[in-house]
Amino acid sequence: MAVYAVVDPASGETVREYETIGDDELRDAIARADEAYREWSAQTTVRERAELIRRVGELHGEQRERLAEIIVREMGKPIEQALGELDFCKAIYEFYADRAEELLADEPIELLDGEGSALIRRSSLGVLLGIMPWNFPYYQVARFAGPNLVIGNTILLKHAPQCPESAQAIERIFGEAGFPAGAYINIYATNEQIEWVIADPRVRGVSLTGSERAGAAVAEIAGRNLKKVVLEMGGSDPFILLKTDDLDAAVEAAVEARLDNTGQSCNAGKRFIVVDELYEPFLEKFTSALTAVKPGDPRSPETTLGPLSSKIAAERLEDQVRRAVSQGAKLVVGGEREGNFFSPTVLTEITPDNDAYREELFGPVAQVYRVRSEDEAVQLANDTPFGLGSYVMTTDEEQARRVADKLDAGMVFINVVGADGAELPFGGVKRSGFGRELGRYGADEFVNKKLIRIGG
Repeated sequence: MAVYAVVDPASGETVREYETIGDDELRDAIARADEAYREWSAQTTVRERAELIRRVGELHGEQRERLAEIIVREMGKPIEQALGELDFCKAIYEFYADRAEELLADEPIELLDGEGSALIRRSSLGVLLGIMPWNFPYYQVARFAGPNLVIGNTILLKHAPQCPESAQAIERIFGEAGFPAGAYINIYATNEQIEWVIADPRVRGVSLTGSERAGAAVAEIAGRNLKKVVLEMGGSDPFILLKTDDLDAAVEAAVEARLDNTGQSCNAGKRFIVVDELYEPFLEKFTSALTAVKPGDPRSPETTLGPLSSKIAAERLEDQVRRAVSQGAKLVVGGEREGNFFSPTVLTEITPDNDAYREELFGPVAQVYRVRSEDEAVQLANDTPFGLGSYVMTTDEEQARRVADKLDAGMVFINVVGADGAELPFGGVKRSGFGRELGRYGADEFVNKKLIRIGG
């Protein structure tokens, strides 16, 4: 089987295979991206580049149905969620188009001696390499390419091997929007080829969203070659329930947090940490609500839980659940696999010596923990190799802020789920990676913050 192929996870059918790029063709792609950078970054204004990005967003909106159908076919995302992903992409491109000049404006520095003036001028770096995953095929690209093309960088984009059709569609959209040839180039590259792409001196930075293993490998190569790198990797985000006056609403939020994208979201709620007095009623209601959601055809507007993205993903999750149970976890419900479909699953009584305690379970599997106090909840929440997002549910505002300050994570959402926004920085700490995407911080990663000091 080819490295790049569309394999419908709902049926297992191989729809189409794509050839990987040859070495000479890949070297030519780097050269074209470098040539495009040297020409257009110097010859276009921020406003002109912003209008091109605005058009990219408009095209995502105009073609949303066709684009959504592609990723349903590629990775099994339920169609309504696929359409929502396209809408979010449009909002991201619009955000950077609207605020491009503001984000790249000169930043004056007040001098201590008062003599002369100084400022920071943000300018582009050059060719950037993006390595993107399969779980949000359009969104992951938007949050990387949007700000960096506005800045004036050019993009080489290696998408996940199971997303070649959407990768091709994205490249076509940038051409339709009016970007010059070479500004955005899709490359069907192998992992071995990517090693020397990162090492190429014309490539000035790398952004990866993916697994810990991939992130560590990319960071090692980038480090050897002194390249800036942004990494967004896995997460095992805690959902901490401390106080509530509406348990049904808390359960509804918990189900939404766990099942978004069929549970295949880095910043989904995965570990549900519940204080003792709420634990039993929460577990009962949560289990009932979670299992009421049935896997179905991702092409149906009624479906909220589709197949896992691939046979490998389904087998991996099945193995993780089996190991968790064999090591002492209690299987409350679920754990059943049919092809690439996996039933909503609840695990309890997971102890620190269980593999599942420190693993990310990428699918509709929830771990539920009982704690006696706020302090114990925080300790458990932080006892993980990951540090991406987190959720705190409480009616006590002071408690919410106190817990938020103590959580070792890149993001904390209080009394809300599904609240990501184009203006909100996304990223984590520990083995979840480093750097930020989205918002003004996402536009500040791959820029030269050049000091200009003028004497008095």
